[in-house]
Amino acid sequence: MSKIVIYWSSTGNTESIANKIAGDLGVEAKALAETSVDEVKNYDVIVFGSPAMGAEELDEDETRPFFEELLPQIGDKKLALFGSYGWGGGEWLDSWEEEATNGGANVVAKLAVMGDADAVDADAYDAFIAALN
Repeated sequence: MSKIVIYWSSTGNTESIANKIAGDLGVEAKALAETSVDEVKNYDVIVFGSPAMGAEELDEDETRPFFEELLPQIGDKKLALFGSYGWGGGEWLDSWEEEATNGGANVVAKLAVMGDADAVDADAYDAFIAALN
């Protein structure tokens, strides 16, 4: 089963989480600028990360355009969503999951982290990784 970890990061927190996930999956993490929808849609498992922006919203400049182009092309492939936040309770990830599911995606896991990879809850992380195999 082919897997890819893609992300957009503003402060480096989401990038650190992406690198942790990619390392544990044995794949490379790629920033959105380093890949394309045409490449990503060919993977069986897509692990997509973005930080919360503004008032618990998905990044509108980088993440949203990429996601909106990718969503109709992934069908029933496994999709996992993750990201970092510094305030609130991670509502942006719940909204993102709902949007993906309503768009027909097979969302198998999500992981919200308040901070960087060092702040990941071990139990939540283990469940997230297990859902990707």
